[in-house]
Amino acid sequence: MSDTHPQPSVLLLIPAYNEEERIGPVLCDYAKYFRENYDGEFRAVVVLNGCRDNTLGIVEEVAKKFPEIEPLNFEEPIGKGGALIEGFRKATEAKAMFTGYVDADGATPAKAFHELIKQGAAGNADCVIGSRWLPGSILHQSQTKLRRVFSRGFHTIVELLFWLGLADTQCPAKLVRRESLEEILESLRIADLAFDVNLLVSLKRKGYTIKEVPIEWTDQLGSKVTANLWRVSLVMFLSVVRLRLVYSPFYKWLRPLRPLETWIYLKLNAPPPRRSLETSDRGK
Repeated sequence: MSDTHPQPSVLLLIPAYNEEERIGPVLCDYAKYFRENYDGEFRAVVVLNGCRDNTLGIVEEVAKKFPEIEPLNFEEPIGKGGALIEGFRKATEAKAMFTGYVDADGATPAKAFHELIKQGAAGNADCVIGSRWLPGSILHQSQTKLRRVFSRGFHTIVELLFWLGLADTQCPAKLVRRESLEEILESLRIADLAFDVNLLVSLKRKGYTIKEVPIEWTDQLGSKVTANLWRVSLVMFLSVVRLRLVYSPFYKWLRPLRPLETWIYLKLNAPPPRRSLETSDRGK
């Protein structure tokens, strides 16, 4: 490569739940791309979230050819957000300069994730996030009309609650600088798909800068979100409302309702939020 500046070390997290049909080619594509196009240290950790298929076996097989890839396996489901929280904990131990994440379905190609790294390495922000809704984004396959309605509705709710000023909080293509991640790690508690909001709100409350850039994206067929759209949307709505309450003076009065809160999440077949957010970061 022609760039004479040292490339930052990067740890990529890929949460996976029953992805045996797609994970192999995605991992190979990322490993090959970064071997050919990146001079810095690149590692990928696949965080397996209670998989019941052969995802682990496939990841282990790919890792034999590409040792920069490794699995982090949880036998019981902990949610996508839970998987990312555990991956972030591992990342802080690894001391990579940047930690990022993408989905296991290949929606974000390796080249697009590399663009996030370039933005981060340029010192433009503490967190760089891909956006499907900015001018310049490349969408190879758009979401269904119903999912887009739910997506933009959720975005409106998030803006009303937190005023993040971002076009796309939910695109799973994000990169965070190590120092920023270490400071906010204990405030990451949402274990479901609303985790991205938890991450961005935590960064904003600490005064870190977030840069949103256009992304190349393919909305993959067979999405688990699309197949369970109503339930997933309800869980995400509950999680962001709860997050807003955590950062309010009223949350302490709701503590007696926590068993009910856990029961509701479990009835919705969703991972309950992790504890201690209210004691580690509330009111700061």
